[in-house]
Amino acid sequence: MSAPAPLPLSGVRVIDLTRILSGPFCSMILGDLGAEVVKVETPGGDPVRKQGHRVEGLSWYFAGFNRNKTSVELDLRNPEGVAVLERLLAGADILTENFRPGILDRMGLTEERLRQINPDLIVVSVNGYGSDGPYADRPAFDFIAQAMSGYMATNGTPDTGPLRTAPPITDVVAGLYAALGAVAALRGRENGGPAQRVEASMMMSMMSMLAYLTSNALATGRDPVPTGNDHPIASPYGLFRASDGDIAVAPSTDRIVEKFLGELGLGHLLTDPRFASNEVRLRHRAELNALINEALAHDTQEGWITRLNAAGVPSGRVQSVTEALADPQVAAQDMVLRVPHEKRGEVGMIGFPVKFSKTPLQVRHPTPELGAGGRDALRTAGFDEAEIDALVAAGVLGAGTT
Repeated sequence: MSAPAPLPLSGVRVIDLTRILSGPFCSMILGDLGAEVVKVETPGGDPVRKQGHRVEGLSWYFAGFNRNKTSVELDLRNPEGVAVLERLLAGADILTENFRPGILDRMGLTEERLRQINPDLIVVSVNGYGSDGPYADRPAFDFIAQAMSGYMATNGTPDTGPLRTAPPITDVVAGLYAALGAVAALRGRENGGPAQRVEASMMMSMMSMLAYLTSNALATGRDPVPTGNDHPIASPYGLFRASDGDIAVAPSTDRIVEKFLGELGLGHLLTDPRFASNEVRLRHRAELNALINEALAHDTQEGWITRLNAAGVPSGRVQSVTEALADPQVAAQDMVLRVPHEKRGEVGMIGFPVKFSKTPLQVRHPTPELGAGGRDALRTAGFDEAEIDALVAAGVLGAGTT
Protein backbone atom coordinates (compact mmCIF):
# COMPACT_ATOMS: atom_id res chain seq x y z
CA MET A 1 0.00 0.00 0.00
CA SER A 2 1.45 3.38 -1.01
CA ALA A 3 2.24 6.03 1.59
CA PRO A 4 -0.32 8.82 1.93
CA ALA A 5 0.33 11.91 -0.16
CA PRO A 6 1.88 14.80 1.77
CA LEU A 7 -0.33 17.64 2.92
CA PRO A 8 -0.19 20.84 0.83
CA LEU A 9 2.25 22.66 3.15
CA SER A 10 4.33 19.66 4.24
CA GLY A 11 7.97 20.70 4.59
CA VAL A 12 7.13 24.33 5.36
CA ARG A 13 8.48 25.54 8.71
CA VAL A 14 6.70 28.34 10.58
CA ILE A 15 8.02 30.19 13.64
CA ASP A 16 4.95 31.62 15.31
CA LEU A 17 5.26 34.59 17.67
CA THR A 18 1.53 35.28 17.76
CA ARG A 19 -0.83 35.20 20.72
CA ILE A 20 -4.48 35.70 21.61
CA LEU A 21 -6.51 35.04 18.43
CA SER A 22 -5.89 36.68 15.06
CA GLY A 23 -2.32 35.44 14.66
CA PRO A 24 -2.86 31.99 16.21
CA PHE A 25 -5.81 31.49 13.86
CA CYS A 26 -3.50 32.25 10.91
CA SER A 27 -0.76 29.90 12.11
CA MET A 28 -3.33 27.18 12.95
CA ILE A 29 -4.54 27.26 9.34
CA LEU A 30 -0.95 26.88 8.13
CA GLY A 31 -0.46 24.00 10.55
CA ASP A 32 -3.71 22.34 9.48
CA LEU A 33 -2.48 22.53 5.88
CA GLY A 34 0.63 20.59 6.84
CA ALA A 35 3.20 23.17 7.90
CA GLU A 36 5.41 22.52 10.94
CA VAL A 37 4.44 25.33 13.32
CA VAL A 38 6.65 26.18 16.30
CA LYS A 39 4.71 28.42 18.68
CA VAL A 40 7.15 30.62 20.58
CA GLU A 41 5.53 31.72 23.83
CA THR A 42 6.80 34.22 26.37
CA PRO A 43 7.15 33.09 30.01
CA GLY A 44 3.77 31.95 31.29
CA GLY A 45 2.51 31.29 27.78
CA ASP A 46 -0.14 32.74 25.51
CA PRO A 47 -2.68 34.61 27.71
CA VAL A 48 -5.49 32.58 26.12
CA ARG A 49 -4.17 29.51 27.97
CA LYS A 50 -5.90 31.02 31.00
CA GLN A 51 -9.09 32.23 29.28
CA GLY A 52 -12.38 30.57 28.43
CA HIS A 53 -13.83 27.42 29.92
CA ARG A 54 -11.20 24.93 31.07
CA VAL A 55 -11.59 21.16 31.16
CA GLU A 56 -8.93 19.16 33.02
CA GLY A 57 -7.03 22.45 33.32
CA LEU A 58 -6.95 23.06 29.56
CA SER A 59 -8.67 26.07 27.98
CA TRP A 60 -10.71 24.74 25.08
CA TYR A 61 -10.62 28.28 23.65
CA PHE A 62 -6.82 27.95 23.49
CA ALA A 63 -7.06 24.37 22.24
CA GLY A 64 -9.37 25.35 19.40
CA PHE A 65 -6.80 27.71 17.87
CA ASN A 66 -3.48 26.06 18.66
CA ARG A 67 -3.66 22.50 17.36
CA ASN A 68 -0.99 21.21 14.97
CA LYS A 69 1.72 23.22 16.72
CA THR A 70 4.59 22.60 19.11
CA SER A 71 5.51 25.05 21.87
CA VAL A 72 8.73 26.76 22.94
CA GLU A 73 8.60 28.89 26.10
CA LEU A 74 11.25 31.53 25.49
CA ASP A 75 12.15 34.75 27.31
CA LEU A 76 12.36 37.29 24.49
CA ARG A 77 13.22 40.10 26.91
CA ASN A 78 16.53 38.37 27.43
CA PRO A 79 19.16 38.90 24.70
CA GLU A 80 19.94 35.17 24.89
CA GLY A 81 16.28 34.47 24.16
CA VAL A 82 16.37 36.67 21.07
CA ALA A 83 19.55 34.87 19.98
CA VAL A 84 17.70 31.54 20.30
CA LEU A 85 14.85 32.94 18.23
CA GLU A 86 17.29 34.06 15.53
CA ARG A 87 18.63 30.52 15.24
CA LEU A 88 15.08 29.20 14.93
CA LEU A 89 14.36 31.76 12.20
CA ALA A 90 17.49 30.84 10.25
CA GLY A 91 15.89 27.57 9.14
CA ALA A 92 12.31 28.78 8.81
CA ASP A 93 10.15 29.61 5.81
CA ILE A 94 7.66 31.87 7.58
CA LEU A 95 7.60 34.09 10.65
CA THR A 96 4.12 34.96 11.91
CA GLU A 97 3.65 37.81 14.39
CA ASN A 98 0.83 40.02 15.64
CA PHE A 99 2.69 42.57 17.72
CA ARG A 100 1.88 46.23 17.36
CA PRO A 101 3.96 47.75 14.53
CA GLY A 102 7.50 48.53 15.67
CA ILE A 103 7.78 45.87 18.41
CA LEU A 104 9.92 43.55 16.29
CA ASP A 105 12.24 46.46 15.51
CA ARG A 106 12.61 47.19 19.24
CA MET A 107 13.58 43.54 19.75
CA GLY A 108 16.36 44.07 17.20
CA LEU A 109 14.52 42.08 14.51
CA THR A 110 14.36 44.82 11.91
CA GLU A 111 13.67 44.02 8.27
CA GLU A 112 17.39 44.33 7.61
CA ARG A 113 18.31 42.00 10.47
CA LEU A 114 15.75 39.42 9.43
CA ARG A 115 17.17 39.45 5.89
CA GLN A 116 20.64 38.88 7.35
CA ILE A 117 19.38 35.92 9.39
CA ASN A 118 17.40 34.37 6.55
CA PRO A 119 17.03 36.09 3.16
CA ASP A 120 14.30 33.63 2.17
CA LEU A 121 12.11 34.32 5.22
CA ILE A 122 8.51 35.39 4.62
CA VAL A 123 7.24 37.62 7.43
CA VAL A 124 3.47 37.53 8.03
CA SER A 125 2.11 40.30 10.24
CA VAL A 126 -1.42 40.64 11.62
CA ASN A 127 -2.25 43.95 13.29
CA GLY A 128 -5.09 46.31 14.03
CA TYR A 129 -4.89 49.05 11.41
CA GLY A 130 -1.85 48.44 9.19
CA SER A 131 1.80 49.30 9.74
CA ASP A 132 1.54 52.86 8.48
CA GLY A 133 -1.03 55.63 8.62
CA PRO A 134 -2.27 57.76 11.55
CA TYR A 135 -3.63 54.79 13.54
CA ALA A 136 -0.67 52.43 13.10
CA ASP A 137 0.49 52.76 16.73
CA ARG A 138 -2.93 52.39 18.32
CA PRO A 139 -3.74 49.28 20.32
CA ALA A 140 -6.41 47.20 18.60
CA PHE A 141 -9.14 44.85 19.68
CA ASP A 142 -11.95 43.13 17.80
CA PHE A 143 -14.64 45.36 19.31
CA ILE A 144 -12.81 48.52 18.20
CA ALA A 145 -12.13 47.15 14.72
CA GLN A 146 -15.82 46.21 14.35
CA ALA A 147 -16.73 49.78 15.31
CA MET A 148 -14.20 51.62 13.15
CA SER A 149 -14.58 49.52 10.00
CA GLY A 150 -18.21 50.55 9.49
CA TYR A 151 -19.30 47.00 10.22
CA MET A 152 -20.96 47.69 13.56
CA ALA A 153 -22.98 50.58 12.14
CA THR A 154 -24.61 48.24 9.63
CA ASN A 155 -25.85 45.85 12.34
CA GLY A 156 -28.98 46.31 14.41
CA THR A 157 -31.80 48.67 13.49
CA PRO A 158 -32.38 52.41 13.77
CA ASP A 159 -34.04 51.70 17.14
CA THR A 160 -31.27 49.55 18.62
CA GLY A 161 -28.38 51.57 17.26
CA PRO A 162 -25.08 49.90 16.27
CA LEU A 163 -24.53 46.32 17.44
CA ARG A 164 -21.39 44.20 17.57
CA THR A 165 -21.32 40.69 16.23
CA ALA A 166 -20.81 38.18 19.05
CA PRO A 167 -17.91 36.20 17.52
CA PRO A 168 -14.57 38.07 17.24
CA ILE A 169 -15.03 38.33 13.52
CA THR A 170 -12.31 40.87 12.76
CA ASP A 171 -9.70 38.61 14.38
CA VAL A 172 -10.62 35.55 12.35
CA VAL A 173 -11.06 37.42 9.07
CA ALA A 174 -7.64 39.06 9.45
CA GLY A 175 -6.18 35.66 10.34
CA LEU A 176 -7.72 34.13 7.22
CA TYR A 177 -6.31 36.87 5.00
CA ALA A 178 -2.90 36.52 6.63
CA ALA A 179 -2.88 32.77 5.98
CA LEU A 180 -3.93 33.34 2.37
CA GLY A 181 -1.18 35.93 1.99
CA ALA A 182 1.37 33.54 3.48
CA VAL A 183 0.48 30.79 1.01
CA ALA A 184 0.56 33.26 -1.90
CA ALA A 185 3.96 34.57 -0.79
CA LEU A 186 5.29 31.03 -0.60
CA ARG A 187 4.06 30.36 -4.13
CA GLY A 188 5.64 33.60 -5.34
CA ARG A 189 8.96 32.64 -3.77
CA GLU A 190 8.80 29.22 -5.42
CA ASN A 191 8.31 30.98 -8.76
CA GLY A 192 11.53 32.92 -8.28
CA GLY A 193 10.02 36.02 -6.67
CA PRO A 194 11.37 37.69 -3.55
CA ALA A 195 10.68 36.63 0.00
CA GLN A 196 8.53 39.43 1.31
CA ARG A 197 6.46 40.77 4.15
CA VAL A 198 2.71 40.05 4.16
CA GLU A 199 0.34 42.12 6.27
CA ALA A 200 -3.33 41.85 7.17
CA SER A 201 -5.06 44.24 9.53
CA MET A 202 -8.29 43.73 11.43
CA MET A 203 -9.94 47.00 10.37
CA MET A 204 -9.06 46.75 6.68
CA SER A 205 -9.91 43.04 6.51
CA MET A 206 -13.33 43.74 7.95
CA MET A 207 -13.96 46.59 5.52
CA SER A 208 -13.28 44.21 2.64
CA MET A 209 -16.10 41.96 3.92
CA LEU A 210 -18.81 44.62 3.76
CA ALA A 211 -19.53 43.61 0.16
CA TYR A 212 -22.43 45.47 -1.47
CA LEU A 213 -22.72 47.80 1.54
CA THR A 214 -19.46 49.55 0.64
CA SER A 215 -20.25 49.33 -3.08
CA ASN A 216 -23.54 51.13 -2.60
CA ALA A 217 -21.98 53.70 -0.26
CA LEU A 218 -19.29 54.45 -2.84
CA ALA A 219 -21.89 54.72 -5.59
CA THR A 220 -24.33 56.96 -3.69
CA GLY A 221 -22.31 58.69 -1.01
CA ARG A 222 -24.92 57.57 1.52
CA ASP A 223 -24.64 55.23 4.48
CA PRO A 224 -26.73 52.06 4.44
CA VAL A 225 -29.65 52.07 6.85
CA PRO A 226 -29.31 49.19 9.36
CA THR A 227 -32.14 46.76 8.72
CA GLY A 228 -31.68 44.11 11.41
CA ASN A 229 -32.77 40.71 10.12
CA ASP A 230 -34.20 42.21 6.93
CA HIS A 231 -31.95 42.38 3.88
CA PRO A 232 -30.60 45.85 3.02
CA ILE A 233 -31.31 45.51 -0.72
CA ALA A 234 -33.82 42.64 -1.12
CA SER A 235 -37.42 42.06 -0.07
CA PRO A 236 -38.90 39.75 1.06
CA TYR A 237 -35.82 38.32 2.79
CA GLY A 238 -35.19 37.69 6.50
CA LEU A 239 -36.76 36.11 9.55
CA PHE A 240 -40.44 35.23 9.38
CA ARG A 241 -42.80 33.63 11.89
CA ALA A 242 -44.25 30.13 11.49
CA SER A 243 -46.79 28.73 13.93
CA ASP A 244 -44.10 27.52 16.36
CA GLY A 245 -41.18 29.87 15.80
CA ASP A 246 -39.03 31.83 13.40
CA ILE A 247 -37.61 30.63 10.11
CA ALA A 248 -34.97 32.29 7.97
CA VAL A 249 -35.91 32.66 4.31
CA ALA A 250 -33.59 34.00 1.61
CA PRO A 251 -35.33 34.56 -1.76
CA SER A 252 -32.40 36.27 -3.49
CA THR A 253 -33.88 36.67 -7.00
CA ASP A 254 -37.25 37.61 -8.49
CA ARG A 255 -37.71 34.00 -9.60
CA ILE A 256 -37.21 32.69 -6.03
CA VAL A 257 -39.52 35.41 -4.67
CA GLU A 258 -42.15 34.13 -7.09
CA LYS A 259 -41.66 30.57 -5.82
CA PHE A 260 -41.76 31.70 -2.18
CA LEU A 261 -44.96 33.68 -2.48
CA GLY A 262 -46.49 30.94 -4.61
CA GLU A 263 -45.88 28.31 -1.92
CA LEU A 264 -47.59 30.62 0.59
CA GLY A 265 -50.58 31.16 -1.68
CA LEU A 266 -49.57 34.78 -2.12
CA GLY A 267 -48.46 34.73 -5.74
CA HIS A 268 -51.16 37.26 -6.61
CA LEU A 269 -49.28 39.92 -4.63
CA LEU A 270 -46.77 40.25 -7.46
CA THR A 271 -49.47 42.03 -9.49
CA ASP A 272 -50.08 44.48 -6.63
CA PRO A 273 -48.34 47.82 -7.40
CA ARG A 274 -46.86 47.80 -3.86
CA PHE A 275 -45.07 44.49 -4.42
CA ALA A 276 -44.53 44.19 -8.17
CA SER A 277 -40.75 44.74 -8.08
CA ASN A 278 -37.95 44.55 -5.53
CA GLU A 279 -37.63 48.33 -5.55
CA VAL A 280 -41.22 48.91 -4.48
CA ARG A 281 -41.22 45.92 -2.13
CA LEU A 282 -38.37 47.54 -0.19
CA ARG A 283 -40.56 50.61 0.35
CA HIS A 284 -43.50 48.46 1.48
CA ARG A 285 -41.50 45.84 3.34
CA ALA A 286 -43.49 46.00 6.59
CA GLU A 287 -46.80 45.42 4.80
CA LEU A 288 -45.42 42.50 2.81
CA ASN A 289 -43.79 40.90 5.86
CA ALA A 290 -47.08 41.06 7.75
CA LEU A 291 -48.90 39.22 4.96
CA ILE A 292 -46.15 36.59 4.80
CA ASN A 293 -46.26 36.02 8.56
CA GLU A 294 -50.03 35.64 8.41
CA ALA A 295 -49.66 32.90 5.79
CA LEU A 296 -46.80 31.16 7.58
CA ALA A 297 -48.85 30.92 10.78
CA HIS A 298 -50.79 28.01 9.24
CA ASP A 299 -47.89 25.54 9.50
CA THR A 300 -44.84 24.73 11.63
CA GLN A 301 -41.19 25.62 11.15
CA GLU A 302 -40.35 22.11 10.01
CA GLY A 303 -43.31 21.95 7.66
CA TRP A 304 -42.43 25.20 5.93
CA ILE A 305 -38.67 24.52 5.85
CA THR A 306 -39.23 21.16 4.17
CA ARG A 307 -41.74 22.58 1.71
CA LEU A 308 -39.79 25.73 0.83
CA ASN A 309 -36.45 23.97 0.31
CA ALA A 310 -38.17 21.38 -1.90
CA ALA A 311 -39.45 24.29 -4.01
CA GLY A 312 -35.94 25.78 -4.28
CA VAL A 313 -36.46 28.54 -1.70
CA PRO A 314 -33.50 28.64 0.74
CA SER A 315 -34.79 28.43 4.31
CA GLY A 316 -33.78 27.14 7.71
CA ARG A 317 -34.40 27.37 11.42
CA VAL A 318 -32.44 29.69 13.71
CA GLN A 319 -30.33 27.24 15.69
CA SER A 320 -28.47 27.82 18.92
CA VAL A 321 -24.74 27.07 18.96
CA THR A 322 -25.27 23.72 20.69
CA GLU A 323 -28.03 22.85 18.22
CA ALA A 324 -25.76 23.69 15.29
CA LEU A 325 -22.97 21.57 16.78
CA ALA A 326 -25.40 18.63 16.98
CA ASP A 327 -26.83 19.15 13.48
CA PRO A 328 -26.67 16.02 11.28
CA GLN A 329 -25.20 18.00 8.40
CA VAL A 330 -22.40 19.21 10.67
CA ALA A 331 -21.77 15.60 11.67
CA ALA A 332 -21.70 14.51 8.03
CA GLN A 333 -19.06 17.16 7.34
CA ASP A 334 -16.91 16.09 10.35
CA MET A 335 -17.03 19.62 11.71
CA VAL A 336 -16.92 18.64 15.39
CA LEU A 337 -13.74 16.83 16.38
CA ARG A 338 -13.00 14.97 19.61
CA VAL A 339 -9.22 14.96 19.86
CA PRO A 340 -7.43 12.71 22.34
CA HIS A 341 -4.95 14.59 24.51
CA GLU A 342 -2.30 12.72 26.46
CA LYS A 343 -2.83 14.73 29.66
CA ARG A 344 -6.22 16.40 29.26
CA GLY A 345 -8.56 13.69 28.06
CA GLU A 346 -10.70 14.20 24.97
CA VAL A 347 -10.83 17.78 23.68
CA GLY A 348 -13.69 19.08 21.54
CA MET A 349 -12.97 21.52 18.74
CA ILE A 350 -14.26 22.66 15.37
CA GLY A 351 -13.09 20.67 12.36
CA PHE A 352 -11.73 21.70 8.98
CA PRO A 353 -14.01 23.86 6.81
CA VAL A 354 -11.78 23.33 3.74
CA LYS A 355 -11.92 19.80 2.36
CA PHE A 356 -9.20 18.14 0.26
CA SER A 357 -10.21 15.09 -1.77
CA LYS A 358 -6.80 13.36 -1.81
CA THR A 359 -5.07 14.72 1.31
CA PRO A 360 -7.74 15.18 3.97
CA LEU A 361 -6.66 17.41 6.83
CA GLN A 362 -6.22 16.02 10.31
CA VAL A 363 -5.10 16.96 13.78
CA ARG A 364 -1.54 15.62 13.65
CA HIS A 365 -0.56 17.21 16.97
CA PRO A 366 -3.00 17.95 19.81
CA THR A 367 -2.77 21.35 21.46
CA PRO A 368 0.68 21.52 23.07
CA GLU A 369 1.39 21.93 26.74
CA LEU A 370 3.57 24.98 27.37
CA GLY A 371 7.04 24.03 26.14
CA ALA A 372 5.95 20.67 24.69
CA GLY A 373 7.97 19.81 21.60
CA GLY A 374 10.43 22.57 22.34
CA ARG A 375 13.46 20.29 22.45
CA ASP A 376 12.69 18.86 19.02
CA ALA A 377 12.25 22.35 17.59
CA LEU A 378 15.58 23.45 19.03
CA ARG A 379 17.35 20.28 17.87
CA THR A 380 16.09 20.95 14.35
CA ALA A 381 17.62 24.45 14.63
CA GLY A 382 20.99 22.92 15.53
CA PHE A 383 21.02 23.08 19.33
CA ASP A 384 22.55 20.14 21.19
CA GLU A 385 21.26 18.75 24.47
CA ALA A 386 23.88 20.55 26.56
CA GLU A 387 22.93 23.91 25.07
CA ILE A 388 19.24 23.26 25.64
CA ASP A 389 19.84 22.21 29.27
CA ALA A 390 21.95 25.32 29.87
CA LEU A 391 19.22 27.57 28.43
CA VAL A 392 16.62 25.91 30.68
CA ALA A 393 18.91 26.30 33.72
CA ALA A 394 19.43 29.99 32.90
CA GLY A 395 15.67 30.61 32.63
CA VAL A 396 15.88 31.53 28.95
CA LEU A 397 13.80 28.47 28.10
CA GLY A 398 10.84 27.45 30.25
CA ALA A 399 11.34 24.73 32.84
CA GLY A 400 8.63 22.69 31.11
CA THR A 401 10.59 22.37 27.87
CA THR A 402 10.24 18.78 26.65
